[in-house]
Amino acid sequence: MKTLIHPTAVIHPKAELHHTVQVGAYAVIGGHVKVGPETTIGAHVVLDGLTEIGARNQIFPGAAIGLEPQDRKYNGEPSGVKIGDDNRIREYVTINRATGAGEATVIGNGNLLMAYVHVAHNCVIEDYVTIANSTAIAGHVYIESRAGISGVLGIHQFVHIGGLAYVGGMARIERDVPPYMLVEGNPSRIRTLNLVGLKRSGLDTTELQILKKAFRILYRSNLTFKEALEELELLGNTERLQHLRRFLLLSQMPGRRGLIPGKGKAAVNEE
Repeated sequence: MKTLIHPTAVIHPKAELHHTVQVGAYAVIGGHVKVGPETTIGAHVVLDGLTEIGARNQIFPGAAIGLEPQDRKYNGEPSGVKIGDDNRIREYVTINRATGAGEATVIGNGNLLMAYVHVAHNCVIEDYVTIANSTAIAGHVYIESRAGISGVLGIHQFVHIGGLAYVGGMARIERDVPPYMLVEGNPSRIRTLNLVGLKRSGLDTTELQILKKAFRILYRSNLTFKEALEELELLGNTERLQHLRRFLLLSQMPGRRGLIPGKGKAAVNEE
């Protein structure tokens, strides 16, 4: 039977690895790490801290997961990283554990993190998110399912990015990106709906037309923010429309970053 663990790998005796896990050359795995079935750990990968990794993940060479956060507030308290199933974590990705006792940096299911992506402490990335090369994600960022993030960009701490949103390459994302929108530029601006992503998601024509009307209300009207939200309610009660409205409201709460504006005079441009 072919061995699944390379003889040069250094694995703490208390680490919990399913018997189907494959470990490449010179990988280092700490004593509090748990790895689920059929996960592949590439050469020179480092797994440390209270790190839990699910099933069928592919972790490529040089990735470092669960190391201490790059945060001056961190004082050695026990915190971790939780990763779901079916993720692809490419070369030299770094995912730091959380700040705060019992807290975790969370990666869901089916995500693709391309080479040199950095995920800082206390971030949450939901499911089926694609993040392209050399993206730096600061602490406490929340990215909802099926968002697409292009490469070579930075995301400010505490920013929220909505589901099925798309962020263009080399942008500076310092405020919240609403669901279904396409953002690009520096300073970044809402340009249009993420039509490609919405169509690929299986969105039907009727709901797509509703979201197009929502976009015009938010980014092409002279309505106030309150008036725009009232107009959104009149469009219907679809799940996606309600999610958009809820996201916009929460972005105005204390502790949130506010919304990235559109390119013209519109409700969500108000400071």
